Amino acid sequence: MGNFVDIDAELAEPEHGAPADDRLISGEPKFRTWNLDEEEGGLYAGIWEATPGKWRIEYDEWEFCHILAGVSVISEDGGETRTVGTGDSFVLKPGFKGTWEVLETTRKEYVIRV
Repeated sequence: MGNFVDIDAELAEPEHGAPADDRLISGEPKFRTWNLDEEEGGLYAGIWEATPGKWRIEYDEWEFCHILAGVSVISEDGGETRTVGTGDSFVLKPGFKGTWEVLETTRKEYVIRV
């Protein structure tokens, strides 16, 4: 792999997943993840997609997100609730705890630093 990496879901097979049973709140959300770049020291970039449902999230890592499609509601414990959709960009910092609810299948580009 060179020093230019395309972030394109067509370039790799996705990993399939779902929220852990103890984090699931509602629905039957399913995940697809295309991890397209990984660097030593814990840096990842790719595309993630989730179908409707709601689950608890807890971040130990720093993550930049750019929503490519869909609508989700992200609520921080004791803090704000944000609705995010196509074109929105944001960062979730280590220590963020709350819920992620997918209202319409959501696809995002991500960069994660562990």
